[in-house]
Amino acid sequence: MTKFNSKSFNPQAFGAYVERIPNVTRSELARSGAVGANENARVALSGQTGSVYARVPYFGRISAATSQNNDGSSDISATTTTTFEQGFVVASRMDSWTERSFSKNITAGADFMDSVAAQIADYKAEVKQGILLKMLKGIFSMNTVGNTLEAKSAKAFVENHTYDVTGTQTGLVEATTLNSAIQQACGDNMDAFKLVLMHSVVATNLENLNLMRFLQYTDNDGITRDLNIGTWNGRVVLIDDGMPVENVEAEYALTSDESIDSSKTYYTRSGSGTAESPYVYTAVASPDVTDIATYYEMTAAAYKAYTTYVLGEGAVILDNIGDFVPYEMSRNPAKNGGEDTLFVRDRYICGVEGISFEKPVSLTVSAANSDLADGGNWCVINDGVDAIEDKSIAIARIISKG
Repeated sequence: MTKFNSKSFNPQAFGAYVERIPNVTRSELARSGAVGANENARVALSGQTGSVYARVPYFGRISAATSQNNDGSSDISATTTTTFEQGFVVASRMDSWTERSFSKNITAGADFMDSVAAQIADYKAEVKQGILLKMLKGIFSMNTVGNTLEAKSAKAFVENHTYDVTGTQTGLVEATTLNSAIQQACGDNMDAFKLVLMHSVVATNLENLNLMRFLQYTDNDGITRDLNIGTWNGRVVLIDDGMPVENVEAEYALTSDESIDSSKTYYTRSGSGTAESPYVYTAVASPDVTDIATYYEMTAAAYKAYTTYVLGEGAVILDNIGDFVPYEMSRNPAKNGGEDTLFVRDRYICGVEGISFEKPVSLTVSAANSDLADGGNWCVINDGVDAIEDKSIAIARIISKG
């Protein structure tokens, strides 16, 4: 009989049990409809033979742009379709937890299986969310410099699908922000967007502006109540403080003043401006006109930049294809008076609709989060001559101060 922490342990039953435990963390991105699957990639990568990378072919679309006028005397010029390929990669993850048998002596009555399973369910959701956010970071970090097809298509995607309002008067999202962002990204394909994922700071700002609408239901007594699920311009909103937040440093410039302006704050600068010794600006308590040529003024205050993602259904691929041994236990009866260790393993197919993961030479058997976040590993799908239209990629981001 297999045991875990002196209790009967069935790996298959334990896996099913974990799946039934509610996830109480707010890893909304990993659980949203934005996460899809690609059946061709699943077929190619689901075998337990060490498969880590697959390329899935796509047929190109015919276009009405090739339609010709039939005047009864002109020959028809034929065109041909092209094919595209999209790269998918497998990210394998593992972890383990150890419990001492002695702990049972001081936790009488504790339901060990409930505790472990509940924590693993939350843990897995956080792992998936971490992978997804790294993929999104990667595609918005694609190389946009140069005249190559990959660089030009990446530049078009990143610029068209990023809507930055931090430079506006308030720097905050407003009534027109979402529509403007998705129209800029996908034009007349803007209806493809279904989900908005945002930090609670951004959501609070929307609520304060009465721009957030909450879904409602009517109970058995005929009373209509609000659900804790919001919408913004008809798109479902998922609120999660795991969304990216960047601390943007204040900006300074040498003052052009020749005399002291008592309404201003002046700063001195120290440090060499390197990573080891960054610049430090210190407010001058009593400015002296003889030193004014060395003083700095703050030209832009520091702020937090919040990234809000707007996604179409199935826009990102994160498909758990399972490990050959997803759950396993080991007991060491000698160490610490006896201890049990639970091991967990998962394998995920990772990809983004319309964007291909190009396997780097350094990647061997599993993509690390650093591989997924590296923009150099991603490119807009192309056939070597033309890239697909970036408006077909239902992914956009809004950057705001709240």
